[in-house]
Amino acid sequence: MHDADLLTTAQMREADRLAMAAGIAGLTLMRRAGQAVAAVAQRGLREGSAIGVLCGPGNNGGDGYVAAARLRGLGFAVRLFALAPPRPETDAARAAAFWGGPVEHVAAFQPEAFELVIDALLGAGLTRMVSGEEAALIARLNDAERPVLAVDLPSGVDGDTGAVRGVAVKAQRCVTFFRAKPGHFLYPGRALAGVVDVADIGIEAHVLGSIKPLTFANLPALWGGHLAAGTATQHKYARGHALIIAGGREGAGAARLAARAALRIGAGLVTLAVPPEAFATYAARGPDALMFRAMTSLEDMLHDQRRNAVLIGPAHGVGPATRAAVLHLMASPRALVLDADALTSFAGEAALLRDAARSRAAPCIMTPHEGEFARLMAGSLDSTQDKLSRARQAAQMLHGVVVLKGADTVIAAPDGRAAINANAPPWLATAGSGDVLAGMATGLLAQGLPAFEAACAAVYLHGAAGRAAGRGLIADDLPEALRTCLDVLDKV
Repeated sequence: MHDADLLTTAQMREADRLAMAAGIAGLTLMRRAGQAVAAVAQRGLREGSAIGVLCGPGNNGGDGYVAAARLRGLGFAVRLFALAPPRPETDAARAAAFWGGPVEHVAAFQPEAFELVIDALLGAGLTRMVSGEEAALIARLNDAERPVLAVDLPSGVDGDTGAVRGVAVKAQRCVTFFRAKPGHFLYPGRALAGVVDVADIGIEAHVLGSIKPLTFANLPALWGGHLAAGTATQHKYARGHALIIAGGREGAGAARLAARAALRIGAGLVTLAVPPEAFATYAARGPDALMFRAMTSLEDMLHDQRRNAVLIGPAHGVGPATRAAVLHLMASPRALVLDADALTSFAGEAALLRDAARSRAAPCIMTPHEGEFARLMAGSLDSTQDKLSRARQAAQMLHGVVVLKGADTVIAAPDGRAAINANAPPWLATAGSGDVLAGMATGLLAQGLPAFEAACAAVYLHGAAGRAAGRGLIADDLPEALRTCLDVLDKV
């Protein structure tokens, strides 16, 4: 799972410390980092190109001094500009000695003079607001729209949250070291970082055993081992039986989308439980593999013990009846997915869900978008916190896996694990897309996946299906596109 690990800035400092304790000098790590930056910088540039290097006084600047020296040795026309000199007797000061050339003050920097600018100003551990001379310099660089390569993260971006501390550099690419950080994946940092290269600087992967990261990039390495292809002798009930609780006629499309997605993701059977008055509307359209049942009571639907995973929420209706149905399901031993109306029916009353979940042993996944999340958690947590923290706190409070949807969907588990998704194309933002995702998660729970892995797999494969379907997709295209996306599991 190491390739999926994301490190906070504090964890990265610990990785550096452990590497140095094992015998690698800090200056050696800095030299390797600067050389990695130089290797990326020279791509696509003709020999002799003008490169401007902006250095701060800390370790980020030290990487910049090494990169500048290396690029000058390769024949590039390098000029180096510093905010301030490195502190004496530090690795950054020793790295600055490698440069040996003129050091100009950043006031003399004219970005238009360079074909590439290397941003080694502030580093990923920034927690203060950028202001004054630094802010003016960054604004001048952004206004010039020159290609920028950032060292570690664009200056001004918080490495742990992706937040902008006042103002931040907009880079086309950045080079980070050993492992990426949450700020590379969370917006707005993700948009400012551009393409991220993770460079090997000699830190051994075994240090992760001591660090124990809990944040991950949502990649198949995180969950693929739980999704087996099955065996030749397996019967349909061994692949699970998903139950979709449908609403009235007006919302028939949402429930059908979810049911089809549950089938495509691999559930052996999927049943749509439909209000009797809407039965004809639902049954008039396929797929033929889908089972329809007129629901006289929720208790009747749960009588068949083989129905092991349940989804409620898509177009179900908001109000006391939905709230009562959710609480009834929370008391059952079935795996459960709560989406859309099932969550909005508890607006401002997250404590009711929390109390219902306390004694629950079966898996539960909740899939709110930001609006639903804000309504559900109103008064229960600080809405000004970053997305990763909000999702984690909600998962711990609600004793379930929370999928906080968006361009940078966060999947958080009650035990503190969290994954950030990065493969969703913008055209996934279309009506019914969330219903498909909820159905996929339900189908995976039906197959016996643990809740966190089921949620992560559903989110990743949802993004992959969106890319496979391409621009102009509608939600109906997503379940069909899944057929090709599942091939990724053969490579895990």
